[in-house]
Amino acid sequence: MQQIHARQALTPEGWFSDLTISIDEGRIARISRGNTAGVSSVDLLLPAPVNLHSHSFQRAMSGLTETRGPDPKDSFWTWRRLMYRFLDRLTPDHIEAIAAMAFMEMLEAGYGAVAEFHYLHHDIGGIHYANLAETAERVAAAASETGIGLTLLPVLYSYGGCDGRELQGGQMRFGCSLDLFEQLHSACTDVIREASRDHHIGVAPHSLRAIKPSDLEAVRSFCPTGPIHMHLAEQLAEVEEVEQHLGARPVEWLLEHADVDEDWCLIHCTQMTNTETSALAATGAVAGLCPITESNLGDGIFNGTTYQQAGGRYGVGSDSNVHIALWEELATLEYSQRLRDHSRAALADATSSTGRRLFDAITHSGSQAAGRSSGSIEQGKWADLIAISTGNEFLINRKGDALLDSLIFTGRGRSCVTDVWSAGRHMVKNGRHIHRDQIVERFMTVSAQLGQEI
Repeated sequence: MQQIHARQALTPEGWFSDLTISIDEGRIARISRGNTAGVSSVDLLLPAPVNLHSHSFQRAMSGLTETRGPDPKDSFWTWRRLMYRFLDRLTPDHIEAIAAMAFMEMLEAGYGAVAEFHYLHHDIGGIHYANLAETAERVAAAASETGIGLTLLPVLYSYGGCDGRELQGGQMRFGCSLDLFEQLHSACTDVIREASRDHHIGVAPHSLRAIKPSDLEAVRSFCPTGPIHMHLAEQLAEVEEVEQHLGARPVEWLLEHADVDEDWCLIHCTQMTNTETSALAATGAVAGLCPITESNLGDGIFNGTTYQQAGGRYGVGSDSNVHIALWEELATLEYSQRLRDHSRAALADATSSTGRRLFDAITHSGSQAAGRSSGSIEQGKWADLIAISTGNEFLINRKGDALLDSLIFTGRGRSCVTDVWSAGRHMVKNGRHIHRDQIVERFMTVSAQLGQEI
């Protein structure tokens, strides 16, 4: 049994000092006052949130898509064409090495688990691997090597647009008919069954433009009790395309035609009316926000203040993994609301500071979105935990909500993370992942093989 003593800790009942957390078989077995066992102490202990949306392979593209294309109105769609060209180079070995790098960085940033939106299924040109779950096995292997908790979300991606056009170029590596996807999902379920006890399986219809809407019910039947994730209303052009072909805006159409509930996580939703925002909040689903990626791609600003006022649940993810930084995701989300509304403390409420409100939201909703029993320092939950050093020039040994505010808004949160546990696995020590050197070396080799140009 592991034990961690915290001089300060955030629990569901609020802030406490002088707590000892006992961990058995990956779960929090007991929480007690004092330090009778004499174990070493950490300054601050927090629940480690789930990174609820990742495309791990895109980590290798970080920094390579910041030049402008021939169109002066460079956009998400230009970036997507570059991503498809990049896909023409990746092998399963590359995919595993890149995923390990991304997962390691997530742990060092303070995430305890990741929901991997996994759509890179096939070989170059869409040729099927002999093992349909080849790339899923590589993602699971990277999760096992790094020790991060994993919710694998195999993605159904069938068409190049709402008009049902065939997939082209790099898209062909994603493509599945409904029948093939059923086989693929079954194979991925077997992969997760053989993995760590805290790993889970879900399902992900990619978006309303990449599937046949009538297939939604069948997709859900492949994983009736797991989380279901879907890209929704990310780009203006996407909204226009869906409205033209389905007769309604994406959020409006989905809420009318699917039983959206607490199992759902709708990714981005950066293009919503106030009516759609309130309606989505009422379902109990999680809005999966990726503020750094959404900023990088120019997606737009999530209607966060209206959504929160309506009781909506939201978490954060690193999406394209252009910059894996938990605390900066939260600051970016808050600052987007301030810039849009010319306000301050936009997502604070009458009882909680901005940092506390953000952190509570993402820990609770992230675990919901991943189908993971985590998100709080509570008996019986997976021991997903972050230790923070507070005796520095950024946090200045502050207490309570002011400490969370400082952690998020000083922009130095990552440098203050000393230790991270995922389901009791102590993977980050003294700010470094325990396998960092070998993971980075392999990633550097792969990056050299892939080259510096897209």
